[in-house]
Amino acid sequence: MAITAKLVKELRDSTGAGMMDAKKALTETNGDMEAAVDWLRTKGLAKAAKKSGRIAAEGLVAVAVEGGKGVAVEVNSETDFVGLNADFQSMVSSIAGAALNVETVEALADAEINGKSVTNTITDAVATIGENMSLRRMATVEGETVVSYIHNSVTDGMGKIGVLVGLKGTDNGIGKQLAMHIAAANPASLSEADLDASVVEKERQVQIDIARESGKPEAVIEKMIVGRMKKFLSEVTLLGQAFVVNPDLTVEAAAKEAGVEITSFVRMEVGDGIEKKEEDFAAEVAKAAQG
Repeated sequence: MAITAKLVKELRDSTGAGMMDAKKALTETNGDMEAAVDWLRTKGLAKAAKKSGRIAAEGLVAVAVEGGKGVAVEVNSETDFVGLNADFQSMVSSIAGAALNVETVEALADAEINGKSVTNTITDAVATIGENMSLRRMATVEGETVVSYIHNSVTDGMGKIGVLVGLKGTDNGIGKQLAMHIAAANPASLSEADLDASVVEKERQVQIDIARESGKPEAVIEKMIVGRMKKFLSEVTLLGQAFVVNPDLTVEAAAKEAGVEITSFVRMEVGDGIEKKEEDFAAEVAKAAQG
Protein backbone atom coordinates (compact mmCIF):
# COMPACT_ATOMS: atom_id res chain seq x y z
CA MET A 1 0.00 0.00 0.00
CA ALA A 2 1.30 3.50 -0.87
CA ILE A 3 2.25 5.56 2.17
CA THR A 4 0.77 8.98 1.39
CA ALA A 5 1.43 12.28 3.15
CA LYS A 6 -2.25 12.25 4.21
CA LEU A 7 -1.81 8.91 6.00
CA VAL A 8 1.34 10.12 7.73
CA LYS A 9 -0.40 13.29 8.88
CA GLU A 10 -3.39 11.32 10.18
CA LEU A 11 -1.14 9.04 12.22
CA ARG A 12 0.85 11.99 13.56
CA ASP A 13 -2.34 13.79 14.59
CA SER A 14 -3.71 10.72 16.40
CA THR A 15 -0.51 9.77 18.21
CA GLY A 16 1.63 12.91 18.30
CA ALA A 17 4.57 10.91 16.91
CA GLY A 18 7.25 12.58 14.79
CA MET A 19 6.92 12.60 11.01
CA MET A 20 9.71 10.10 10.35
CA ASP A 21 8.47 7.79 13.12
CA ALA A 22 4.93 7.89 11.72
CA LYS A 23 6.15 7.16 8.21
CA LYS A 24 8.28 4.26 9.41
CA ALA A 25 5.38 2.81 11.40
CA LEU A 26 3.12 2.88 8.35
CA THR A 27 5.83 1.34 6.19
CA GLU A 28 6.41 -1.45 8.71
CA THR A 29 2.67 -2.23 8.88
CA ASN A 30 1.89 -1.81 5.16
CA GLY A 31 -0.30 1.22 5.77
CA ASP A 32 -2.54 -0.39 8.42
CA MET A 33 -3.40 2.57 10.67
CA GLU A 34 -4.35 0.56 13.77
CA ALA A 35 -1.29 -1.65 13.44
CA ALA A 36 0.85 1.46 12.98
CA VAL A 37 -0.49 2.92 16.24
CA ASP A 38 0.35 -0.33 18.02
CA TRP A 39 3.81 -0.32 16.42
CA LEU A 40 4.46 3.17 17.78
CA ARG A 41 3.19 2.16 21.20
CA THR A 42 5.50 -0.85 21.35
CA LYS A 43 8.42 1.41 20.52
CA GLY A 44 7.37 3.85 23.24
CA LEU A 45 6.94 6.62 20.66
CA ALA A 46 3.18 7.13 20.90
CA LYS A 47 3.36 7.05 24.70
CA ALA A 48 6.06 9.68 24.69
CA ALA A 49 4.21 11.88 22.24
CA LYS A 50 0.95 11.78 24.21
CA LYS A 51 2.81 13.27 27.17
CA SER A 52 4.25 16.12 25.10
CA GLY A 53 1.32 18.41 25.94
CA ARG A 54 2.09 18.32 29.65
CA ILE A 55 4.21 21.13 31.00
CA ALA A 56 7.77 20.13 31.81
CA ALA A 57 9.09 22.87 34.09
CA GLU A 58 11.14 20.82 36.55
CA GLY A 59 14.30 18.81 35.89
CA LEU A 60 18.00 19.54 36.15
CA VAL A 61 20.72 21.89 34.99
CA ALA A 62 24.08 20.22 34.41
CA VAL A 63 27.47 21.83 33.83
CA ALA A 64 30.63 20.45 32.26
CA VAL A 65 34.04 22.07 31.83
CA GLU A 66 36.90 21.00 29.62
CA GLY A 67 39.96 23.21 29.28
CA GLY A 68 38.87 26.76 28.55
CA LYS A 69 35.29 25.84 27.67
CA GLY A 70 32.28 25.29 29.90
CA VAL A 71 28.71 24.34 29.01
CA ALA A 72 25.43 24.39 30.89
CA VAL A 73 22.37 22.44 29.74
CA GLU A 74 18.80 22.29 31.00
CA VAL A 75 16.76 19.12 30.64
CA ASN A 76 13.19 19.42 31.87
CA SER A 77 10.73 16.97 33.37
CA GLU A 78 7.22 17.30 34.78
CA THR A 79 8.05 16.73 38.44
CA ASP A 80 11.07 17.37 40.62
CA PHE A 81 11.05 13.72 41.69
CA VAL A 82 12.55 12.78 38.32
CA GLY A 83 15.60 14.87 39.19
CA LEU A 84 16.38 12.29 41.89
CA ASN A 85 16.16 9.40 39.42
CA ALA A 86 19.62 7.91 38.80
CA ASP A 87 18.82 7.05 35.17
CA PHE A 88 17.65 10.60 34.49
CA GLN A 89 20.76 12.03 36.14
CA SER A 90 23.00 9.76 34.07
CA MET A 91 21.27 10.87 30.88
CA VAL A 92 21.55 14.57 31.74
CA SER A 93 25.25 14.12 32.57
CA SER A 94 25.84 12.46 29.19
CA ILE A 95 23.99 15.27 27.42
CA ALA A 96 26.18 17.86 29.15
CA GLY A 97 29.28 15.97 28.04
CA ALA A 98 28.03 15.91 24.45
CA ALA A 99 27.38 19.67 24.63
CA LEU A 100 31.12 20.32 24.92
CA ASN A 101 31.46 19.30 21.27
CA VAL A 102 28.65 21.39 19.73
CA GLU A 103 27.75 25.05 19.47
CA THR A 104 23.94 25.14 19.50
CA VAL A 105 21.06 23.37 21.22
CA GLU A 106 19.84 22.22 17.80
CA ALA A 107 23.18 20.53 17.15
CA LEU A 108 23.07 19.06 20.63
CA ALA A 109 19.66 17.50 19.92
CA ASP A 110 21.22 15.68 16.95
CA ALA A 111 24.45 14.73 18.74
CA GLU A 112 24.91 11.08 19.64
CA ILE A 113 25.35 9.55 23.08
CA ASN A 114 25.73 5.79 23.33
CA GLY A 115 24.90 5.36 19.65
CA LYS A 116 21.61 7.33 19.71
CA SER A 117 20.77 10.97 19.16
CA VAL A 118 20.03 13.06 22.23
CA THR A 119 16.46 13.50 20.95
CA ASN A 120 15.90 9.75 20.68
CA THR A 121 17.61 9.15 24.02
CA ILE A 122 15.15 11.53 25.70
CA THR A 123 12.21 9.93 23.86
CA ASP A 124 13.25 6.52 25.18
CA ALA A 125 13.57 7.95 28.69
CA VAL A 126 10.04 9.38 28.47
CA ALA A 127 8.69 5.94 27.66
CA THR A 128 10.69 4.33 30.47
CA ILE A 129 10.24 6.88 33.26
CA GLY A 130 6.72 7.92 32.27
CA GLU A 131 6.98 11.70 32.25
CA ASN A 132 7.25 14.30 29.53
CA MET A 133 10.86 15.52 29.19
CA SER A 134 12.64 17.94 26.91
CA LEU A 135 16.03 19.40 26.14
CA ARG A 136 15.34 23.08 26.64
CA ARG A 137 18.58 25.01 26.19
CA MET A 138 22.34 25.14 26.43
CA ALA A 139 24.85 27.92 26.96
CA THR A 140 28.62 28.15 26.53
CA VAL A 141 31.34 30.13 28.28
CA GLU A 142 34.96 30.31 27.16
CA GLY A 143 37.99 31.89 28.80
CA GLU A 144 41.54 31.39 29.99
CA THR A 145 39.91 29.81 33.03
CA VAL A 146 36.31 28.60 33.34
CA VAL A 147 34.83 27.89 36.76
CA SER A 148 31.54 26.07 37.36
CA TYR A 149 29.23 25.96 40.35
CA ILE A 150 25.97 24.17 41.10
CA HIS A 151 23.52 25.52 43.66
CA ASN A 152 21.12 23.04 45.26
CA SER A 153 23.00 20.13 43.72
CA VAL A 154 21.42 16.69 43.66
CA THR A 155 24.61 15.00 42.53
CA ASP A 156 28.01 16.00 41.16
CA GLY A 157 27.70 18.60 38.39
CA MET A 158 23.94 19.06 38.37
CA GLY A 159 21.15 20.65 40.33
CA LYS A 160 18.63 23.48 40.19
CA ILE A 161 20.97 26.39 39.33
CA GLY A 162 24.14 26.13 37.27
CA VAL A 163 26.73 28.88 36.93
CA LEU A 164 29.75 29.26 34.64
CA VAL A 165 32.28 32.07 34.95
CA GLY A 166 34.92 32.88 32.36
CA LEU A 167 38.07 34.49 33.76
CA LYS A 168 41.15 36.12 32.31
CA GLY A 169 43.99 35.20 34.62
CA THR A 170 44.65 32.37 37.06
CA ASP A 171 41.93 31.43 39.50
CA ASN A 172 43.18 31.47 43.08
CA GLY A 173 39.87 30.56 44.66
CA ILE A 174 37.97 33.70 43.70
CA GLY A 175 36.22 31.84 40.85
CA LYS A 176 33.92 29.81 43.07
CA GLN A 177 33.11 32.85 45.19
CA LEU A 178 32.17 34.79 42.05
CA ALA A 179 30.04 31.90 40.80
CA MET A 180 28.24 31.68 44.15
CA HIS A 181 27.63 35.44 44.01
CA ILE A 182 26.08 35.07 40.54
CA ALA A 183 23.84 32.23 41.73
CA ALA A 184 22.58 34.39 44.60
CA ALA A 185 22.41 37.84 42.99
CA ASN A 186 21.21 36.83 39.50
CA PRO A 187 22.74 39.76 37.56
CA ALA A 188 21.08 40.69 34.28
CA SER A 189 24.37 41.28 32.45
CA LEU A 190 28.12 41.52 32.90
CA SER A 191 28.30 45.30 32.53
CA GLU A 192 26.24 48.27 31.38
CA ALA A 193 27.56 47.76 27.85
CA ASP A 194 26.02 44.27 27.75
CA LEU A 195 22.66 45.28 29.17
CA ASP A 196 19.69 45.33 26.80
CA ALA A 197 19.17 48.97 25.81
CA SER A 198 15.38 48.56 25.98
CA VAL A 199 15.67 47.47 29.63
CA VAL A 200 17.71 50.57 30.46
CA GLU A 201 15.32 52.89 28.62
CA LYS A 202 12.27 51.35 30.26
CA GLU A 203 13.76 51.82 33.72
CA ARG A 204 14.78 55.39 32.87
CA GLN A 205 11.22 56.23 31.80
CA VAL A 206 9.76 54.66 34.95
CA GLN A 207 12.11 56.72 37.12
CA ILE A 208 11.25 59.90 35.18
CA ASP A 209 7.52 59.29 35.72
CA ILE A 210 8.09 58.63 39.44
CA ALA A 211 10.16 61.80 39.79
CA ARG A 212 7.59 63.92 37.96
CA GLU A 213 4.91 62.77 40.40
CA SER A 214 6.89 64.62 43.06
CA GLY A 215 6.21 67.91 41.26
CA LYS A 216 9.87 68.92 41.27
CA PRO A 217 11.31 71.12 38.48
CA GLU A 218 12.71 69.38 35.36
CA ALA A 219 16.26 70.47 36.19
CA VAL A 220 16.02 68.77 39.57
CA ILE A 221 14.40 65.70 38.01
CA GLU A 222 17.29 65.30 35.56
CA LYS A 223 19.77 65.18 38.45
CA MET A 224 17.58 62.72 40.32
CA ILE A 225 17.46 60.42 37.29
CA VAL A 226 21.25 60.34 36.99
CA GLY A 227 21.58 59.11 40.55
CA ARG A 228 18.72 56.61 40.32
CA MET A 229 19.99 55.11 37.06
CA LYS A 230 23.47 54.76 38.55
CA LYS A 231 21.94 52.84 41.46
CA PHE A 232 19.87 50.69 39.09
CA LEU A 233 22.90 49.75 36.99
CA SER A 234 24.91 48.88 40.10
CA GLU A 235 22.17 46.47 41.13
CA VAL A 236 21.62 44.63 37.83
CA THR A 237 25.13 44.42 36.34
CA LEU A 238 27.55 41.85 37.74
CA LEU A 239 30.60 44.12 37.75
CA GLY A 240 28.69 46.88 39.54
CA GLN A 241 27.08 44.74 42.23
CA ALA A 242 28.30 44.72 45.82
CA PHE A 243 30.28 41.49 46.28
CA VAL A 244 28.39 39.14 48.62
CA VAL A 245 31.63 37.99 50.26
CA ASN A 246 32.73 41.57 50.95
CA PRO A 247 29.96 44.17 50.34
CA ASP A 248 32.51 46.98 50.71
CA LEU A 249 33.83 46.00 47.27
CA THR A 250 32.09 45.78 43.92
CA VAL A 251 32.44 42.46 42.11
CA GLU A 252 34.72 44.16 39.59
CA ALA A 253 36.98 45.48 42.36
CA ALA A 254 37.05 42.11 44.12
CA ALA A 255 38.07 40.34 40.92
CA LYS A 256 40.77 42.91 40.23
CA GLU A 257 42.09 42.56 43.76
CA ALA A 258 42.33 38.79 43.19
CA GLY A 259 44.26 39.32 39.96
CA VAL A 260 41.57 38.21 37.51
CA GLU A 261 39.15 39.79 35.07
CA ILE A 262 35.64 38.45 34.53
CA THR A 263 35.06 38.10 30.79
CA SER A 264 31.69 36.30 30.71
CA PHE A 265 29.21 34.32 32.77
CA VAL A 266 26.10 32.16 32.50
CA ARG A 267 23.47 31.57 35.16
CA MET A 268 20.92 28.89 34.28
CA GLU A 269 18.02 28.01 36.57
CA VAL A 270 15.62 25.12 36.06
CA GLY A 271 12.25 26.27 34.73
CA ASP A 272 13.24 29.94 34.55
CA GLY A 273 10.77 31.70 32.26
CA ILE A 274 8.43 28.71 31.85
CA GLU A 275 4.83 29.53 32.65
CA LYS A 276 3.57 26.77 34.91
CA LYS A 277 -0.09 25.87 34.72
CA GLU A 278 -1.37 25.55 38.26
CA GLU A 279 -4.78 24.29 39.27
CA ASP A 280 -6.07 23.75 42.79
CA PHE A 281 -7.08 20.25 43.82
CA ALA A 282 -10.79 21.08 44.15
CA ALA A 283 -10.91 22.47 40.60
CA GLU A 284 -9.09 19.42 39.30
CA VAL A 285 -11.61 17.05 40.95
CA ALA A 286 -14.54 19.11 39.67
CA LYS A 287 -13.18 18.99 36.13
CA ALA A 288 -12.73 15.23 36.35
CA ALA A 289 -16.28 14.80 37.66
CA GLN A 290 -17.65 16.71 34.67
CA GLY A 291 -15.96 14.17 32.36
